Amino acid sequence: MQESATILVIDDNEANLALARDILEDEGYRVVVARGGAEGISSFEASRPDCVLLDVRMPEVDGFAVCERIRALPGGADVPIVFFTAQRDIDTFDRAMHAGGDDFVTKPVRPTELILRVQTNVRLRQARDELHEHYALSKAEREHHLRTQLQKERLMAFIVHDLKNPVNSMDLHAQVLLRGGRLTEGDRDSVTQIRAEAKQLARMILNLLDVSKAEEGKLSPKYEEVDFAAVARSVLGELELHARVRNVKLDTALEVSAVWADEDLLRRALANLVENAVRHAPAGSAVRVTAKAGPEGETEIRVLDQGPGVPEGMRTKVFEAFMQTEGSASREGRGLGLTFCKLAVEAHGGRIWVEDGAPGAVFCIRFPGQGRAR
Repeated sequence: MQESATILVIDDNEANLALARDILEDEGYRVVVARGGAEGISSFEASRPDCVLLDVRMPEVDGFAVCERIRALPGGADVPIVFFTAQRDIDTFDRAMHAGGDDFVTKPVRPTELILRVQTNVRLRQARDELHEHYALSKAEREHHLRTQLQKERLMAFIVHDLKNPVNSMDLHAQVLLRGGRLTEGDRDSVTQIRAEAKQLARMILNLLDVSKAEEGKLSPKYEEVDFAAVARSVLGELELHARVRNVKLDTALEVSAVWADEDLLRRALANLVENAVRHAPAGSAVRVTAKAGPEGETEIRVLDQGPGVPEGMRTKVFEAFMQTEGSASREGRGLGLTFCKLAVEAHGGRIWVEDGAPGAVFCIRFPGQGRAR
């Protein structure tokens, strides 16, 4: 970083100006702030900054117009302009790039991301004369990456929305059939299995959404004291027919009854681990859920099966999306269930790992205590 570099921050919001100034001054930059578009244009002419941080939505003169006017000023053509905005959509991104922007950061601004973007753009400007062709290629690749990311987010939202509705409808119709009272015992088992599969599909859809959120740093637990015994009973009850069909017994050994966590994330993580264990458990065996207290208020939850286990070299890779363990067709990955578990546990500041069950696998998760949770 070049400590004498000057950064001009243009925004009509005092809190945003103060936050950006504090972050960048701590990194050794000289920061000039301008309250609104007109003042920003004047400040650019007066300060000749090395980089401009520019808000999109401002009264009188918006960020797009400010960018175009800066580009027309003497010396304004080669100064990096980084848009930062709460509007995370393709149209805003395209307008920012068309107006002459070099980069695009979304609010709320994460300090590390803001520092890295400013550092990158200042360094790119310094190297632009020597590496003009390389810069142009890098800029095009970055724009393509950002645009692709925004398209992925929009597609993800459409997929989740469009899939949730028919899955919820399936579950609703299954409930209507169960309440009708005219089904044979075999029919009731079949309809109950439809409900269980619909719930599993709903979990998979939510896993897809939450994995995407975690990649963007937006998976934030809502903490409360969770009755883990009740959650475990509910999850095992939901998967009981699935286990019975496979001739697998479900049981628990719980030494703690409460966990400080996000109940929905905890419930879905446990359901994914139990479903995974049942799928790999041999007929006539058992899947067990245990919970015990750890040091400093931690809670350690384990899900044990007696299946083929996970090879030692694959015990970290098994949490990667769509991973299949080598040399064991029966212990294959299935979508994003374990990936979601890892992201959900780590969002709490916890840890997840796999141990050898001798036989089988033991999936372990550890949640920090109330005072140590994120």
